[in-house]
Amino acid sequence: MTMYGSFPGARPRRLRTNPVMRRMVAETRLHPADFILPAFVLEGASEPVPISAMPGVVQHSRDSLKKAAAEAVAAGVSGIMLFGVPEESKKDALGTPGTDPDGILQVAIRDVRAEVGDDLLVMSDLCLDETIDHGHCGVLDAQGRVDNDATLERYAEMAQVQADAGAHVVGPSGMMDGQVGVIRDALDQIGREDVAILAYTAKYASAFYGPFREAVASSLKGDRKTYQQDPANARESLRELALDLEEGADMVMVKPAGPYLDILARVADAVDVPVAAYQISGEYSMIEAAAEKGWIDRDRAILETLTGIKRAGAQNILTYWATEVAQKLG
Repeated sequence: MTMYGSFPGARPRRLRTNPVMRRMVAETRLHPADFILPAFVLEGASEPVPISAMPGVVQHSRDSLKKAAAEAVAAGVSGIMLFGVPEESKKDALGTPGTDPDGILQVAIRDVRAEVGDDLLVMSDLCLDETIDHGHCGVLDAQGRVDNDATLERYAEMAQVQADAGAHVVGPSGMMDGQVGVIRDALDQIGREDVAILAYTAKYASAFYGPFREAVASSLKGDRKTYQQDPANARESLRELALDLEEGADMVMVKPAGPYLDILARVADAVDVPVAAYQISGEYSMIEAAAEKGWIDRDRAILETLTGIKRAGAQNILTYWATEVAQKLG
C-alpha cells in the first residue's frame, strides 16, 4: 500500500530547479546603474602604471582615464570617483595640490567632463591624504595631531575648486567632525547648490585599505584611528549618520562594505536618502589573489560579494570591477 503524507509538504527547492526559475524569484538584482568606478590618475604619467597590490587596476594617465570613463559610460555605469595622485615633490603640509585649480585631481575632473559630459556622474574624492606630505586626512597642529577645524577650512576650499572644475558630486572622506556642513556652506556660497555631497558617513579604520595606499602613493606613517571609526563599534555609525543628514548630506556611504554589512543594513533601514557602499582595495585584492591561486571561482566570487552588498541595503556600490561587471550584466 502506498503511503502519502510522510514527506514534507513545503519544498523550497522547487523554486531552485533551474536557472530561469532562480532568476524569476531572485530577491536582489544587480544592474549596471548600481555601480560607481573608483579611478586613480597619476600626475605626469604618459601611460597607465599597474598597481602591484591590485592586479588589473592602474594609476591612469590623463588619456587612459578618459578612455576608462568612456568605457564606463558604454557599460551603463552611473559614476566615476576620481582620486588624484600628485607628483611627490608637490606634496606639502597643507596639501596644496588639493586646492590648486591646476592640481591633478582638478585637471582630471575637467578632462573627464570634457570627455563624457553629463553621461557619467563625475565624483571627486575630497580629502587631503593624497596631497599632504605626512599622509593624514587633515592638517596637523603643533602637537602633531590632526586639527579638525583647521582641516575643515581646507576642505571648504577643496570643495569649491572641485566644483569649479566640474564635479557633479563631492565625496568628503576624511571623517572630520562637521565636514558635510562646512562643505555644503562653501558650495552654496559660490552658487553651486547643484553639486551633491556623498558623505562617507561610516568609515572604519580598517586593515583592508592596504592596497589603496600604493594606489595613491600614500605618505602615511602610523594610522588614522583617532578620526576613523573603531571596527568594534556600531551605534556610533548611526550618530554619524544623523549628523551628516542634519548637515545636508544628499547621499551616505558605508566603507568598507564586506566586513560591515551589518552597519550597511542598519544605515539603509534608518534613512530615506540613497545609500552607497565602497568595496575597497583589500576586498578586491583578496578575491583577485585567491582566484590567481585557483582557490576560488573569480567571477562567481565577484558577483556573490556584490550581490551581498546590495542585499544588505546598498543602492550604489563603488567597486573596481564596476565596468567589467556592468559589461557582463548588460
